[in-house]
Amino acid sequence: MIEPPMKEKIQSLLDQHRIMTIATLRPDGWPQATTVGYVNDGLKIYFLCGLESQKAKNIAFDDRVSLTIDHDTAELTEITGLSMAARARRVTDRDEAAAALQRLPSKYPEQPELPVPMPGPDDVCIFEVVPVVISVLDYTKGFGHTDLVTC
Repeated sequence: MIEPPMKEKIQSLLDQHRIMTIATLRPDGWPQATTVGYVNDGLKIYFLCGLESQKAKNIAFDDRVSLTIDHDTAELTEITGLSMAARARRVTDRDEAAAALQRLPSKYPEQPELPVPMPGPDDVCIFEVVPVVISVLDYTKGFGHTDLVTC
């Protein structure tokens, strides 16, 4: 169980951002890092990708993923973010998939309407990221400071 202050910090970082870099393992053993948008429901993280995408194929081969969520800063001492070792689970429940898709526009409040039609649950692969280990990066506490959380 994650202690409440750390859970709040992780939740805050997830809520502040909308893009992550996710690394999957290709069947040939090479890692593949990709930038994707995400939505979260509390600490649950969801992302979507094409049905035939390399990410979907990689996760079908091996569900272990690593990801980072962060942002650029003007000052070195302002760096904050998350790094996770996790498992990616394909969402097969239609209600859960629809709920994840409905959250996507909320990550873009400055854009009243998305410029493309929203895909449906049958049009994309939706994955839930289930964290195993979370590293909370916070350089405001010192260069390279991280708090390690096991889930």
